[in-house]
Amino acid sequence: MNKSLEIKICGIGESHALDAVINGGADHFGLIFFEKSPRNVSLDKARSLKAHAAGRISAVAVTVDASDERLDAIVDAARPDMLQLHGSESPQRAAQVRKRYGLPVMKALAIREAADLDRVSGYLGIADRFLFDAKPPEGSQIPGGNGVAFDWEIMDHLPENVPYMLSGGLDAGNLREAIAKSGAIAVDVSSGVESVPGKKDVEMIRHFLIAAGKR
Repeated sequence: MNKSLEIKICGIGESHALDAVINGGADHFGLIFFEKSPRNVSLDKARSLKAHAAGRISAVAVTVDASDERLDAIVDAARPDMLQLHGSESPQRAAQVRKRYGLPVMKALAIREAADLDRVSGYLGIADRFLFDAKPPEGSQIPGGNGVAFDWEIMDHLPENVPYMLSGGLDAGNLREAIAKSGAIAVDVSSGVESVPGKKDVEMIRHFLIAAGKR
C-alpha cells in the first residue's frame, strides 16, 4: 500500500491522540459533535484541538441533523476545513449547508446492500464527496463508529468517478483486505483505533497508519 491512500481518523478528543494522528501522516482528523456519541466533543475542546493542530492537518466537523444555530456555533469554534453530514440530511439540506458556510460537504450514507448506493444519485453535484459507513446494528444510538463493516465488494456497483471514503469496522488487521476488495483510495477509521469506545489508543493509531503505508 502506498502513501497516496487518504486517511481520516475520526472521533479525536485529546491532544496526544491528535499528535499521533498528525505525526503518523494522516490527512484529516474528525471532531464529533453528537451528544449520544462517546466521542462527542464540546465547543471549547474543539477550539482547543483545532488550535493544537495549527494548520498541520485538515479538520472535519462531523454533525448529525444539526440546526443552522448549532452549525454556526460549531463552525465558529472548530473552524473546520470540511463538514461531514452523518444524519438523514436531504440533498436540499446538504446544498443549504454547503452554501451557508462555503465549506466542502461530505455526506455519509449507511450501506448494507448494493441497493443502498442508489441514494448517491440525489447528492451528485451537491456533496463534494461521500462517506460510506455500515448501517448501525439494531439498538445503536449512534449512526457511525459502531465497529461494524459491510461487504466491501458492494463498491463494485458504485458509478466511476464518485469521490468517497470507505468507513465501518476498519482496523490495522483488515485494512489491506478492505482496500483490495473495495478499490477505495480514501478511508475513515474511528473505533478501529480505540482501546474502549471513545478512547483513542496511540499505538493502535500508529499501527493503522503503518498498515496504510503512511510510515
